Amino acid sequence: MPKELQSKQVTPYEPKAGEEYMGPDQLTHFRKILEDMKVELGQDIDRAVHTMQDEATVFADPNDRASQESDMTLELRNRDRERKLIKKIDEIIGKIDSGDYGYCESCGVEIGLKRLEARPTATLCIDCKTLDEMRERQIAK
Repeated sequence: MPKELQSKQVTPYEPKAGEEYMGPDQLTHFRKILEDMKVELGQDIDRAVHTMQDEATVFADPNDRASQESDMTLELRNRDRERKLIKKIDEIIGKIDSGDYGYCESCGVEIGLKRLEARPTATLCIDCKTLDEMRERQIAK
């Protein structure tokens, strides 16, 4: 999650005694977090586009032009990453609607409130994610 999105501290969900995992209150809590993230990402994208339009200058010096192009390429790459995150957030909100949110896509166990608080877009439990990362490292070697 980008730094800017972590600036809004959300009070962690405190389940009531005997409360069902991913009951209505928990789902509402996580939907709000995800929708807030989506709005904030959209605002960041809009701000960046306006900034890039405002800063679009034709420099006579080739080094200045190259530097500007490099900055814009990096900015566009960041915005693309944010657009992909918005798409993932939409998918996760769909999981809330279908009743699948909070459960591991791989093994089906509860992902857990603390993990979802840290990464509301998590789709794997910590054990499956750890195994996934170990496989990625082995393939990369």
